[in-house]
Amino acid sequence: MGLGGCIILIAVGAILTFATDWEMKGANLDVIGLILMAVGLIGVVTFSSIAKRRRVVVPPTTPVIDERRNPHPYE
Repeated sequence: MGLGGCIILIAVGAILTFATDWEMKGANLDVIGLILMAVGLIGVVTFSSIAKRRRVVVPPTTPVIDERRNPHPYE
């Protein structure tokens, strides 16, 4: 599940919790919405921690020399 799926879970959970007043026999939609929001939040945290680990910056092995400049400016 990617970041988009996690955001959709949070949105659907918020809609079920805060924007509806439906009554279902045997299910509490407020609790279901809270569970969906919690799962979405856990997914966002997990996704962002995995994405941080994948960013690897490799320093250059040789220095970059700009040959357009005068190598001896005081001669």
